[in-house]
Amino acid sequence: MEAVYVDKNLELVQECMRGSRAAQFELYKLYAKAMYNVALRILNYEEEAEDVLQEAFLDAFTRIVDFRQETTFGLWLKQIVINKSINYLRKRKFEFVGTDEVSEVPDEVSADEYEVQLQADEIRKAITQLPDGYRVVLSLYLLEGYDHEEIAHILKISENTSRTQYMRAKKKLKNILEQKGMRDE
Repeated sequence: MEAVYVDKNLELVQECMRGSRAAQFELYKLYAKAMYNVALRILNYEEEAEDVLQEAFLDAFTRIVDFRQETTFGLWLKQIVINKSINYLRKRKFEFVGTDEVSEVPDEVSADEYEVQLQADEIRKAITQLPDGYRVVLSLYLLEGYDHEEIAHILKISENTSRTQYMRAKKKLKNILEQKGMRDE
């Protein structure tokens, strides 16, 4: 069965396709905060996230005639934001830790083993302290909902590297939180 997407903002998108600046501004207001947060989670720098946000909207509105409504406008825009954010990281030349010394990557460990009763702000602050490669994979997997195959494709890395980065990111995040006096219960 083929997935059918119902875009509640389809009318605004169609107005944008006809060149309506007012419709563009409405879409911007609807999506700007969420897309900024996506970029910020990946980039970790407010200025770069703001730049990505502006570039993504400019790109989306310039290419809106290419939008075929195979997905919602929000998902299409989110993909643009993620791709632009990854390109910014590449300009910074962040590196993923190689997997040469890892012979086998275990399957996902259940979330129950990592239950930590913390406020979201404390976790977000700890995530910002992760190295770029760790933070990007962790954000894409946990916060954006991509699987390792999709992350590997987006970042042009192997699926094994994505899994390794994710495991190491979780371990490093746990260490950061433990250093702040927060322990598993």
